[in-house]
Amino acid sequence: MHTTRRLLITAGPTHEPIDAVRFIGNRSSGRLGIALAEAARRRGWDVLLMLGPVTADPPKPDSHLRLVRFRTTADLQALLATHAPEADVLIMAAAVADYRPKDGGSTIGKISRTAAGLTLELESTPDLLTRCTSRRRAGQVFVGFALEPRERMLESARAKLDRKRVDMVVTNPLETMDALTIEATLVRAEGPSESTPGPVDKAAFADWLLDRIDAPTPAR
Repeated sequence: MHTTRRLLITAGPTHEPIDAVRFIGNRSSGRLGIALAEAARRRGWDVLLMLGPVTADPPKPDSHLRLVRFRTTADLQALLATHAPEADVLIMAAAVADYRPKDGGSTIGKISRTAAGLTLELESTPDLLTRCTSRRRAGQVFVGFALEPRERMLESARAKLDRKRVDMVVTNPLETMDALTIEATLVRAEGPSESTPGPVDKAAFADWLLDRIDAPTPAR
């Protein structure tokens, strides 16, 4: 019987290719996902960190931490299809692109600049977290993230809880992206919401969040 908690974390951005040298991406640094992986490793959890194209130094794998890399939404989708069913806890901290060039763009050649400009036709990327929750097994805990303007944070988190059928959503303001600190509110499907005491270091937040994932659901 497996007794060690198995944690799957996705972190960092996706890069959706336009051509061999250009892509659609975002400023996600992956720091929070890396901090979560390190904090869970210290607790003795078995951690699988799926890390996108980031400049931050990734953690060194060992007996408690495995590292796999992805670049595109399609890459991450394939990894989640394989590994999400094995996880006891899934923390979806990756900043997956909402759109990508239709037909997948191209990784061959470079589009030349012309005076006429360039028009890109974009398509929506698949909702990876909803795909995971649609196949969830009993006992799995799923945690999503909502990066929003401050005035929409709580509304967006509660809507995401219902829409994606997850257990918790961490909502945080836009300025968190690529920052060293995070100011967040944890919204639960069951139990009260809870906020950090202002901005906190992402390493400290990692332990704060894992404590709440590991604790019994508090009463309302």
